[in-house]
Amino acid sequence: MSHTQPWSAAETAAHLKTPTDGDDKYSRGVVGMRTGSGAYPGAAVLGIEAAWRAGAGMVRYVGPDAAASLVLARRPETVFGVGRVQAWVIGSGMADGASAGESEGITLAEILAGQEPVVVDAGALVLPGARASRVLTPHRGELARLRSGLGLSREWPDDAVAARETAEVAGATVLLKGARTWVATPGGWLGLVESEASWLSTAGTGDVLAGVLGALIAAHSSAVIAEPEMLGPLAASAAWLHGAAGRVASGVPRGGDPLSPGGSGHPLVALEVAEAIPAVWARLTA
Repeated sequence: MSHTQPWSAAETAAHLKTPTDGDDKYSRGVVGMRTGSGAYPGAAVLGIEAAWRAGAGMVRYVGPDAAASLVLARRPETVFGVGRVQAWVIGSGMADGASAGESEGITLAEILAGQEPVVVDAGALVLPGARASRVLTPHRGELARLRSGLGLSREWPDDAVAARETAEVAGATVLLKGARTWVATPGGWLGLVESEASWLSTAGTGDVLAGVLGALIAAHSSAVIAEPEMLGPLAASAAWLHGAAGRVASGVPRGGDPLSPGGSGHPLVALEVAEAIPAVWARLTA
């Protein structure tokens, strides 16, 4: 099954979970973040900010002290240490996920061998031996490296075909980041998301996307565990939400409406994208 018409606002809204009076922080979804490093501590801050802004009931952080102190200063609501989670985000800000900070409570290998679904970003993309349901979030350069590790060609003529082929061989959903983002699942589902926000091509916005995706998956964790193919529509929804937040942060929307692109916009920084997510959410669910 394919969904090659651009993913829509209505389809995104259908995958956003609005809390009810009976919900608590656990039923809303707990995201575990195993991100950041001594070299790139800001990646943890960006992903955690995005997860909170995208509706997480709780965010747990496991990582180096250099990143933890920045996270606490920015988001004091964050809980530190290993505990109950419904989804993980790993790899953001890790140049080499296989060797980065494995003494901090839980290893990347343990997370990938667990039951909870995992968003796998940046330095963790090429780690072997995963059993958990996963969404891999490479940009084009990372996809080439990932494909090489899977025995596939480092070059491809068509992004949609490459994403689908990589998902099938990796046994994981692939979100190939770009102005035109392709999402493919191992079962053959294919989705296209067009961001219409060129200013998103700046450092740290991928970390924000990973946090958004972690929050959406955590909110639907039980359904994802029962049916991993659901990761495709959730990943497309996260990419759409991220793109719309990028339009808001860069001043693109007409008349202040985040669902109405227009104009060329202006430069942004990644934290502004995370901060814009609630405005988009509110407009989608109004």
